[in-house]
Amino acid sequence: MQLHYLIFDASDDGEGTGTWEAMASVRSPDLRAVMAEVQAVLSCAQANEPGPRGPLDDGGDWDADQQSSRSGEWTTVTLTLTGPWAWGEALMHELGSNN
Repeated sequence: MQLHYLIFDASDDGEGTGTWEAMASVRSPDLRAVMAEVQAVLSCAQANEPGPRGPLDDGGDWDADQQSSRSGEWTTVTLTLTGPWAWGEALMHELGSNN
């Protein structure tokens, strides 16, 4: 799968946990496509999950947070994934992301 709207930026905490953040700002005609990408990323993450999903501080192995905000005719969608570094990097590779 190739992502066209979501561009991920990766950061490593130095202890094996990574964070991958993506943001896309689009006008209404493109919002459905962005949300389809968000769902595809989440489906891929769930299909390859390293363990239970949930906040890492509460014992989860990975988690995701999706937010949307609208300003005028633009909608900004953000998606943040956290989890083991190797899992996230493999996920980004599978998604064809340029992180």
